[in-house]
Amino acid sequence: MIRTVPDVTFGPDGLVTAVVQDRSDGRVLMVGHMDAEALAATVSTGDVHFHSRSRDRLWRKGETSGNVLRVVSMAADCDRDALLVTADPLGPTCHRGTRSCFDSADVAEGDESSPGAHSQGFAWLETLWSTIASRGADRPSGSYTVTLLDGGVDAVGRKVVEEATEVILAAKDDAVATTPATREALAGEVADLVYHTLVLLEERGLPPSEVIDALAARHGARRPVPTT
Repeated sequence: MIRTVPDVTFGPDGLVTAVVQDRSDGRVLMVGHMDAEALAATVSTGDVHFHSRSRDRLWRKGETSGNVLRVVSMAADCDRDALLVTADPLGPTCHRGTRSCFDSADVAEGDESSPGAHSQGFAWLETLWSTIASRGADRPSGSYTVTLLDGGVDAVGRKVVEEATEVILAAKDDAVATTPATREALAGEVADLVYHTLVLLEERGLPPSEVIDALAARHGARRPVPTT
């Protein structure tokens, strides 16, 4: 999480322009304005906040829709009068349902020619991870996730191996004769594998961000280093 406030120079109106880009590919998602309060709230919570000029108040992006922007890093430009915010979006950024406020309205319908048209919705995994992490912290009774965590690395590890085997079997069935049923089965088994893999990371105390770092490094595009 960002722990220090970037050194910026606010304008006569007490605001600084903030450009938000998607961590996954650098796509510009939106442009807003921050005052000192919004900047401090962004740093302290890890969610992007703005100053709403129309309502003249602090505004957390996604406070009604749930499509928040989780901060990865922030940097001021050379004149310190603008901010670049790199974030993980949890859902569409624009109120029209598009990924970016700079997309035309038909992008929500899957326009293949538009930037980000091939986005796979990986940002939703943040929601799943948050749920798993909260189960690990709160240990509510009756939770399947808690049962796995209580079993330690061996219990979770066995489930990962089991689900990986199920993925292979489902993929082979789909290869023999692809049908809606085999596609659904394969997607379901992969979903189980992803879930149990995330539970294994929670059991080991390893944040998924370190996995993303490893993938990004191998791809030759290491993610931005958070401001400290």
